[in-house]
Amino acid sequence: MKALISNDDSVTASGILAAKNAVKDLCDTVVVAPETQQSGIGHALTLYEPLRVNERILKDGSKAYGVNGTPTDAVTIGLFEVLDEKPDLMISGINTGYNIGQAELTTSGTVGAAIEAASFGIPTIAISQEVTRDDIKFESGEIDVDFEFAKKMLNKIAKIVLKKGLPEGIDLLNVNIPEKPIDDEFEVVHLGKRMYVPVIETRADPRGRPYYWIGGEPYSEYEEGSDGYELKIKQKTTITPLKIDLTGDLKEFKDFLEI
Repeated sequence: MKALISNDDSVTASGILAAKNAVKDLCDTVVVAPETQQSGIGHALTLYEPLRVNERILKDGSKAYGVNGTPTDAVTIGLFEVLDEKPDLMISGINTGYNIGQAELTTSGTVGAAIEAASFGIPTIAISQEVTRDDIKFESGEIDVDFEFAKKMLNKIAKIVLKKGLPEGIDLLNVNIPEKPIDDEFEVVHLGKRMYVPVIETRADPRGRPYYWIGGEPYSEYEEGSDGYELKIKQKTTITPLKIDLTGDLKEFKDFLEI
């Protein structure tokens, strides 16, 4: 069995090596990921610039492929250029920082990479780890984060997915690991509303013209039973089954159109 592993934190990120090592007893792995940090890029695809692929040697001495593009570019290159056949599993992560809520989920490069693989019918896991240090969330390469518990949980869910696949109507799983977990069980949850509340900072350039930085403050109005509540308040490992089909209720909408 074989797994394609990618991320949005860069091909040399500590989290991608952790993901690779988490499943090395379950399947062969191929790492194809962006050359540089791509957080917040979502499901973007590069159409106006050429893409290059460079062989990279990871810290453990294994080979990986770095793509000078987005996470979706990396997955596309991995599936249709690097691999000879469709993998049995795709893993996106382990991301530095959680990915929760409805509002920001599709801006996540981690989830964007996962959606791309899942769109081809590949059982897919997006996995992220909570960190409280803001200075490391957007770093490329090696960082000082303990991924041991996340590796354990990834191995547990990957073993199930490799054996059973995903249930009918489920395309991918979004897993979030708390920084200080209280147990080693998965809490199955729905998406909350938000991950961040947008904050826009206005500055002036040397000529006095305004420019803007988009940032955010962590959302805190977590609904009980949501991913944010169970992860942030209860310190549980959360897992949310997702489907790509965003189609709403067709019958209800037809009724809406009736005058």
